[in-house]
Amino acid sequence: MIPVRCFTCGKPISTAWEEFRVRKEKGEDPKKILDDLNISRYCCRRMLLTHKEIIDELNPYQ
Repeated sequence: MIPVRCFTCGKPISTAWEEFRVRKEKGEDPKKILDDLNISRYCCRRMLLTHKEIIDELNPYQ
């Protein structure tokens, strides 16, 4: 689950996550994707680039 807002600046970033993930899985360059999504601040870019989905790994322990 991606955070709703960037931890540093507070800009909403969760709306861009799904498109970023899909396009990255197709093999597009992450820099181009983030530029297309108008994610220009390095703190927001960091949030999307370094996010790892672990919810499926944690579900068996609920």
